[in-house]
Amino acid sequence: MKAAQISKPGGNFEIVEREIPNPEAGQVRIKVQACGVCHSDVITKEGLLPGIAYPRVPGHEVAGVIDELGVGVTQWKKGQRVGVGWHGGQDGTCPSCRRGDFGTCANLKICGISYDGGYQEYMVAPVEALAAMPESLGAAEAGPLMCAGVTTFNALRHSGATPSDLVAVQGIGGLGHLGIQFAKHFGYRVAAVGRGPENAALAKKLGAHIYIDSASVDPVVELQKLGGARAILATAPSAKAMSSIAGGLGVNGVLIVVGAPAEPLELSAIPLIFGRKRIQGWPSGIPTDSEDTLRFAELSGVRPMIETYPLEKAAEAYARMMSGNAQFRVVLTM
Repeated sequence: MKAAQISKPGGNFEIVEREIPNPEAGQVRIKVQACGVCHSDVITKEGLLPGIAYPRVPGHEVAGVIDELGVGVTQWKKGQRVGVGWHGGQDGTCPSCRRGDFGTCANLKICGISYDGGYQEYMVAPVEALAAMPESLGAAEAGPLMCAGVTTFNALRHSGATPSDLVAVQGIGGLGHLGIQFAKHFGYRVAAVGRGPENAALAKKLGAHIYIDSASVDPVVELQKLGGARAILATAPSAKAMSSIAGGLGVNGVLIVVGAPAEPLELSAIPLIFGRKRIQGWPSGIPTDSEDTLRFAELSGVRPMIETYPLEKAAEAYARMMSGNAQFRVVLTM
């Protein structure tokens, strides 16, 4: 089979021939049909976490079909459509796992980091990483829903906002364009915050009721004119932008951080205290959360906007994603 691997931290993508892997006990082999190219793949590409074993195949937005079952696997079957996202498994024994909170496992496995991911024609994954995938969703569209989709869907549904509440989505990109769609279908009054008038038509097409151009007006002022946001989904990875837009929260509002800027956020404590406001991060979800996301997307028509590349052009696809110019998710197809 063909695989796109990184041989060392900071290395280039290499298209190599590998033996098709066999699943061990408690694992399945997946014939990969598509895999999204996520900004978090930079972790594998550049070796940003300790302990990554190289060569390593990145990719945690996997959509495919079960090709082979490992010993003891009975709840899944050959030919079943599945996806694998960021959550690649848990130890089952740490304090979080013992409380059933697998998403914060102290020894979380990450697909494409802890083991080889979806930039290859076949991969193996533990059963605890699998999400069942509806038949009606195409693989190339389903892949990004395994990371960008579940992250925005899960963050919004746990925000405390209820239908008709004002919810702002900061950034109209790989995460934001999905966040706007989910927010609209959740019944929120959606304000999209972008930079430049050219984003207005797209924001409205995605489902935003209001577009706020941060290049020409102050988003905080505009959100407060509307009564203050019950939730702000911060997707654009700019610490300055996230810190400043927090002032647009209403009483009991929450700033949900899903974009990951390198710099620290800086906020005034006084408005947080007197408005009972809070800041919360949200880290994707476990496979059942992915299944909820996929089913909701199937029912509502939420879909990522994608650009596709063949596996052989993984380096080009990764460069396109890193450029920030993709509209909006890059996907490898097999």
